[in-house]
Amino acid sequence: METANDTGHVKRSRKKDMAESGAKEHKEQLEKLKQKDPEFYEFLKEHDQELLQFSDEDEDIDENVGSDMEDGDLYPDEEASDQEIQEKENKMSKKVITTSMVESWCKSIHEKGSISAVHSLMKAFRTACHYGDDGGNDSTAKFSVMSSAVFNKIMLSVLNEMDGILRKLLKLPASGGNHETIKNLMTTTQWKSHSHLVKSYLGNALHVLNQMTDTDMISFTLRRIKYSSMFLAAFPSLLRKYIKVVLHFWGTGGGALPVFSFLFIRDLCVRIGSLCIDECFRGIYKAYVLNCHFVNAVKLQHIQFLGNCIVELVGVNLQNAYQHAFIFIRQLAMILRDALNTKTKESFRKVCEWKYMNCLELWTGAICAYSSKSDFKQLAYPLTQIISGVARLVPTAKYFPLRLRCVRMLNQIAASTHSFVPVSMLLLDMLEMKELNKPPTGGVGKAVDLRSILKVSKPTLKTRAFQEACIFYVVEELAEHLAQWSYSVAFMELSFIPLVRLRSFCKSTKVDRFRKEMRQLIRQIEANGGYVNERRMSVSFLPSDLAASSFLEDEKKSASSPLSKYVVTLRQRAEQKNTSLMDSSVVVGEEASVFGKEISDSDEEDAKRNEKGAAVFSSSWLPGTGNDAKLNDPKETKGKKRKQQRKEKAIEDDVVEDLVLSSDEDEPSAEEDEIVDNAPSKLKQKQKNKNKHKHKPKRFKTK
Repeated sequence: METANDTGHVKRSRKKDMAESGAKEHKEQLEKLKQKDPEFYEFLKEHDQELLQFSDEDEDIDENVGSDMEDGDLYPDEEASDQEIQEKENKMSKKVITTSMVESWCKSIHEKGSISAVHSLMKAFRTACHYGDDGGNDSTAKFSVMSSAVFNKIMLSVLNEMDGILRKLLKLPASGGNHETIKNLMTTTQWKSHSHLVKSYLGNALHVLNQMTDTDMISFTLRRIKYSSMFLAAFPSLLRKYIKVVLHFWGTGGGALPVFSFLFIRDLCVRIGSLCIDECFRGIYKAYVLNCHFVNAVKLQHIQFLGNCIVELVGVNLQNAYQHAFIFIRQLAMILRDALNTKTKESFRKVCEWKYMNCLELWTGAICAYSSKSDFKQLAYPLTQIISGVARLVPTAKYFPLRLRCVRMLNQIAASTHSFVPVSMLLLDMLEMKELNKPPTGGVGKAVDLRSILKVSKPTLKTRAFQEACIFYVVEELAEHLAQWSYSVAFMELSFIPLVRLRSFCKSTKVDRFRKEMRQLIRQIEANGGYVNERRMSVSFLPSDLAASSFLEDEKKSASSPLSKYVVTLRQRAEQKNTSLMDSSVVVGEEASVFGKEISDSDEEDAKRNEKGAAVFSSSWLPGTGNDAKLNDPKETKGKKRKQQRKEKAIEDDVVEDLVLSSDEDEPSAEEDEIVDNAPSKLKQKQKNKNKHKHKPKRFKTK
């Protein structure tokens, strides 16, 4: 009768025969390679002697990094003796990764260029990234990570070194590269031999990014993967997943994470180009809309940063960006048209909300930034028409803050495009309303920050603080508008009607401080009129002559007109007022709301960031070990995940309705957010409190 020992002996003999036949077959393949591709054979001979000196005792390393199971471990012998079980346990104990093993692999890679060491390191990296997954700690795995120290060593070694290793194997320059580089590379023998390592590195890094919740860890990981971002051109599926994940980090991350996420997205657009730029434009705009539902003094700076990022991305490819900007601005126009035609509370609410206004401000910023380019200057006129229509949509004092935001956008477009935009009537009409003409009956009231609200309640309309905020804002914006044309030969005619109506306001108002403020503005306008008229008396050209455009050109460069000087003092006053209203600030990286020159990618600064990254990975965090409570981002429940998924699903297609991206539970009801009627103040406070807790950063996980 055959015993268990005999059975084990037969199996081991069979396995040995298979290994010998495999070794023989491998040697034959190497001989064929020597004859077929002597250049590649010489490369192997120089960089990987271990592969050419293959023996029967060498371990067969599977090129598929996802297959980490040995054949003998898949079907354990149920009748195996205790001795065989003990031998198997001893064998498995040798598979535990240690820091010394990682160091030896890195040493072999640097000194000998060992391919097998690269395979081993990538297998360890996969194990580290999948640590804590279902089956991630299977006893039959070839490698296992037993401590956070080993995990940190593997992550730092791979993230810091793998880009250079892959470029050396694929015979690429040490840095740079684009889509054409990868397109040419994919036809080479090196790519066919080592592409699985590239895919393993990028795929496993994406997996661990989905597990991380600490912003410093995510920032460091993204910063290192960015150097290998051009390889994503060869893997469209991975590319789409990276864009989706990084855009989520950009919109909801804290600290410096949005900065590094945007740099990653921008690098993709620059290097990969047409393969991803359209998807990036659509994705970043939708992510922006999802994150600008609610604005207060604290969140305002973060939203400005997000908008500046999009404006920066637009400059990567203006022709492509124009196509998307045209579609999105057309959506805004159609929503406004629907409100003007139907005149329902729901249609008005879609216009008079933060999503719509923030989108208008976004495209205003883009047009101002690229107004010198013919591609984007064409969008200035339709956007101006939309903004003017929104300002006049609800002509009540309740929506003074919204109207003043529209006036500011129109002034910005006029200044950047050097075009005349008639905004004075929007401001002067406000002065004739009874809410700004009569003394306040609601007391002093709390300070009103017009930057962080779109409408006010009925009790607030009667307060002294609201009246002062509106009057000062009207003076500032009217002075800005007139200062833009304070060097025009037609300034006398341009300022005539505003002067008449300002004098009328001074006579009708019963509030002395308002009268004093307006009289000061009137004196500056009159002084500027005399300044222009004195020089106009000496000219001989007609208003239709081209010489009229160069009138007072030198004075304009030096900003020497009375109105220009007055506007400088008004800006300083406004800045002081805004600073006093800002209870706290949101800092996204350094100088969060001013993106651009402050961020440097120099080697010196990158070295400093790498040092910080090494410190980040010195914690005891492991993927899937439940240590998330110690990290920065809040935990998320299944309900929150489902809510986020519903929001993302609502923005898949580029149609007009897509601008209203939130689901029904995200939108206040008609009773909570009336446009025509005045809502009770308690209900407003309830809605405000609900919005504060609605939009929180969530962990993002792709499937």
